[in-house]
Amino acid sequence: MTTGWRVLLTGAGGQLGQAFLEADLPGWSFLACRHEDLDITDLGQVRQRVASLAPNVILNCAAYTAVDAAETDPVSAYRINATGPRNLALVAAEQNLPLVHISTDYVFDGRGERPYHEFDRPSPQSVYGLSKWAGEQAVVGLHSRHYLVRTAWLYHHQPLTAKNFLRTMLALGQTRQQEGVRVVSDQYGSPTYAPHLVSAIARLLATGAYGTYHFAGLGGTSWYELTRRFYLEMGVTTLVHPVSTAAFPRPAPRPRFSVLTTLQSPEILLPPWEEGVVAFARALTSSSSSHTKDGS
Repeated sequence: MTTGWRVLLTGAGGQLGQAFLEADLPGWSFLACRHEDLDITDLGQVRQRVASLAPNVILNCAAYTAVDAAETDPVSAYRINATGPRNLALVAAEQNLPLVHISTDYVFDGRGERPYHEFDRPSPQSVYGLSKWAGEQAVVGLHSRHYLVRTAWLYHHQPLTAKNFLRTMLALGQTRQQEGVRVVSDQYGSPTYAPHLVSAIARLLATGAYGTYHFAGLGGTSWYELTRRFYLEMGVTTLVHPVSTAAFPRPAPRPRFSVLTTLQSPEILLPPWEEGVVAFARALTSSSSSHTKDGS
């Protein structure tokens, strides 16, 4: 077992990439690549960069996550979510390097009544979900030394420009105090705080147990209940009104119920989703206080 990880990190500018770069991970060093540093859809570029940087593990956090835009731009979605992972898997196999690939609850149709585990059959309903499922198949089929990690409803306090559901709700709560905010109450999932996911992946990588894993905030909730809990932690008094999915028609279908659970790794569990919300609220409050003190 290796005593240190020299990690080629793709998607370093995103929420999960930033969470890895911020984390206290003894023995880890990062070769951080944003899209402008490495285009994972270019196989030759991937080969050249892996050869020059000489990592001993590849961690793919790059993804096309514009769920609705993917419906009208499937080429971009498939290039980044399927061709990119294929290229990384090919090069990882050539170099005999472990590959960690991040996927999503959107590979499931959301029609079940219980949490999805790793042995449930994917049935994606959107272009985004189909492209992520194609990427999963490429990774699994091309490289045996893979960790395929599915997660859901990811959020983080960094980068400051990142868009996520809770940041959007905070902005709405601060501007719609009179009329309140309407939030979907009939979609259920597993909210996941990025630093909690980082910790779980770091523990997984140390096991050498390759395979597919579900790592998400423990338990499940609706967007409506998530918003209420977040407002409580942030001291936001704006009323939250529950509405159905039909109130917000979108181009891409959303899974109605995509709570995730694990059978593969019961010894590695993320904290309950509520703890992630508490930690996120504290990080936002701390960041806001720091900016105020700095006069920014």
